[in-house]
Amino acid sequence: MELLSDEGFRFDGRRAAEFRKIQGRLGVFDHADGSAILQQGNTKVLAAVFGPRQPMASQHGAVSQEKCIVDVEYSRAAFASAERKRRARGDKKAQEISLSLKKTFEATILTTLYPRSAISIFVEVLQADGGDYAVCVNAATLALIDAGIPIRDVCCAVSCGVAIKDNVAYSLLDLAYSEESARIPTIVATGMPKTGEMVFFEVESRLHMDYFRAQI
Repeated sequence: MELLSDEGFRFDGRRAAEFRKIQGRLGVFDHADGSAILQQGNTKVLAAVFGPRQPMASQHGAVSQEKCIVDVEYSRAAFASAERKRRARGDKKAQEISLSLKKTFEATILTTLYPRSAISIFVEVLQADGGDYAVCVNAATLALIDAGIPIRDVCCAVSCGVAIKDNVAYSLLDLAYSEESARIPTIVATGMPKTGEMVFFEVESRLHMDYFRAQI
């Protein structure tokens, strides 16, 4: 698959630094304190937030007098992709994603405002077509805003692939599944635009430092 044509276009007609179409709605789940559904291209994620509330019995050991507990659960619907494979909340990959999301939102939410309480965030991928983690972060951020929970800044995430063409590195922003499947070096970054802080950064596969510096 040619990732970038000679004219500078990707397989879906986007330029290298162009995002997929983004659509979102808040308040889509009545039983949650905050919720949102976000679609980037064909990737769609539902996020729901509960809290701040009294910690559950299973959380009592983690209760703090200084800040609230932040729990995040990630799952992927069985119908989310063509493989028809459900990623349940308990499998290893789902646990890794849940932990990364938890660390991201512990750094984002003003947790000291809610001591001895808990905030639970649930995200489910309804359609998977690339950039799943980034869309989960963006959807959960919208759900937190809908819930009225104070945050340090709007948390934004993006996936970025590095395509090498004629010994020149090009950043492909907001990867679709077919681009991820090409197994190019991929960077997933989550940051706060106002403060300029990076709260999550991951490089998937090896990337030469010269190319890495060019992407940063």
